[in-house]
Amino acid sequence: MKIVVIDGQGGRLGQLLVEGIKARLPQVQVHAVGTNSVATTAMLKAGADLGATGENPVVRGVMDAEGVLGPVGIVVANAILGEVTPAMAEAVGSCRAKKFLVPMNSCGVIVAGVEERTLSSYAAQAVEALAAELENR
Repeated sequence: MKIVVIDGQGGRLGQLLVEGIKARLPQVQVHAVGTNSVATTAMLKAGADLGATGENPVVRGVMDAEGVLGPVGIVVANAILGEVTPAMAEAVGSCRAKKFLVPMNSCGVIVAGVEERTLSSYAAQAVEALAAELENR
């Protein structure tokens, strides 16, 4: 089962997501896709099975994924200080996989009704939502 984690900037969220997925769902294969090499490296160090960087790995990687995790900005063109290209946002937004998105103000998107929490708490919540989804299949 292929799970794709996408992150940018320093990769801290991606790192937390990868660690959580590997601890909670060790049987899944985690593909780490960074919008830059620093983010990819952070996710690989966290235990991702495979890693790649850039637009084409995002576009191709989400095509056959069972789940996609990352900041809410991965579905918004030009988010994360411009690191998310329009092609990336379209690919993530239109792929068949369920998306487990973490709200982050740095993406330039405010999700109304979402309480302010720590990044670790959001990452844990996203991993639990992924686990629940996979267990209900």
